[in-house]
Parts: sequence; structure tokens; C-alpha cells
Amino acid sequence: MVTEHKRGVVAFLLIAFGTTWTYLFTARFALGLSLVNPLVQLPLGFAPAIAAVIVRRWITREGFADAGLRLGTSRLPYLAAWIGPPVFVVAALGAAAVVGVWHPDLSPLNGIVSGLPGWAAPLLLMVLVVLLTPVYWGEEFGWTSYLRPRLFPDRPLASVVVTGLIWALWHYPLAFVGYIHFGNVALGLAAWTVSFVFQEVILAWLWSRSGSVWAPSLAHAGNNMVLSLLTGQLLSHSGLGATATTLIMSVPIIAVGTWILLTGRLPASRSAPRSHRMRAHVHR
Repeated sequence: MVTEHKRGVVAFLLIAFGTTWTYLFTARFALGLSLVNPLVQLPLGFAPAIAAVIVRRWITREGFADAGLRLGTSRLPYLAAWIGPPVFVVAALGAAAVVGVWHPDLSPLNGIVSGLPGWAAPLLLMVLVVLLTPVYWGEEFGWTSYLRPRLFPDRPLASVVVTGLIWALWHYPLAFVGYIHFGNVALGLAAWTVSFVFQEVILAWLWSRSGSVWAPSLAHAGNNMVLSLLTGQLLSHSGLGATATTLIMSVPIIAVGTWILLTGRLPASRSAPRSHRMRAHVHR
């Protein structure tokens, strides 16, 4: 079984990285497409899910019983996943104001959605988060549902850290194809990596609490569509670059991730959510 898991993990990583990076560089340098275009980005987000499906179905043949495809019975993780990103926006902006790099000014929000006043933009984004959750499922089905439980299953900290590092590495080429511009690329990628690792802590916690891949998918959608978009829009008008903005956005993520770790709320990463493990134990 250990050998089978290792074979599955290696195959997953080769497929996920190979398809993503090949498509990314082909789209940018061979076809001249812009990675800022959401339609061009779309195939990238589904590559980890495709890799996980191929491995589960045809390579290890382990199936999907532990994939967390059902919604689960608890609704609180979904509420946390939906409400968390706007709370993080407030916390990040508060931190920026405290250190003097942002002076409260919400007028830049007027430019997010053409024809809508700035106050309406966050409300619209909160609706879009729910609608776009299936898009972000593509990454979570790969990283949080498949890969994380198979890396150091009895060592939750090592599991989320290594998964976060791999997830960050998978994103690195985006810093070289016009998706994001770091003034100092090495420093920017380091800030990005820290953010990804602590995001994975929160996503793994949502997974364990809900027993479903859909709660972390909702949180992932909120991180991109609410936290990153709103904070980035407001801080960029204060003259902050991508690296500083990433660090400020990471403040609440790091705080919550640290709280999860220090309070022991991250359980061991078995190959199935808690609900599935309990059923498996009963049938032994």
C-alpha cells in the first residue's frame, strides 16, 4: 500500500506539473496569450483535478470514496469559508493602516465593476464566490483532497507544509509570464510561498471540519475573488507593489493558520476525511 501511494503521488505530481507548465508556457510564448485573461487561466485551475482523477481511476485504482465529493453534514465550515475572506480584507487593511502604508480610501473600489458603485462591488463578489466555487474545486480536488492526505499522514504539520510548498512551486511560473509582477522576484516568491503554506493550513482545517472538498473550494474562491481582488485594488492605489501587498494580505491568513496549529485543530491527515474514517472503522 505504501508503494502504491508513492506511485500515485509521483504520477499525480508529474501530470499536474507537466500539463500545467506545458500549457502555461505554450499559451504565453507560443500563442501570445495573456495569463491575466480569466479564460486563459481556466485550464490551469483544473489540471490538479485532472491529475487526481487519472491517478485515482487508472493508476492506483483506489477510487473516490475518500475524495470528499459530498457536501458533508456541518454547515459551519461553509459559513467560515464564505465569511472569512471579507473579514481578512478588513484585517489586512487595518494592519496596513496601522503601519502607515494605507490611508483609508475606498474610492478605488469604484473601478472594479463598471457601472457599479464601490460599495456594491464587495456584495457582488460575495455572490460570485459561490458561483465560481466549482472552478476553484479544480485545485482543491488535487492539492487538498488528493495530495495532502498522502504526504506524512500521521504528521499534520509536515503534511500541510509540504503540500503548501508544492502548491506554491506549481504557481511560480506565473511570476515570469506576466500574471504577477514582483519588483524583486526572489523576495516576491518567498512571500507568496509563506502565504500558500498558511492558506493550506486553513484549507486543510476546513476539509477536516466539513469532511468535504467543497468547503476549502469555497474558501479558495473567496481568497482569490474577495481577499486578493479587493485588497490588491485598494493597496495598489497607495503605491504598494505586489510583494508588499502579498505580505499584508498574508497577515490574517498567518494569524488564523497559526491559531489552528497552536490549538491542535489540525488532525492527522489520513487518506479520508473524518466521517469516512469512522465508517471504515465500523466496518472492519
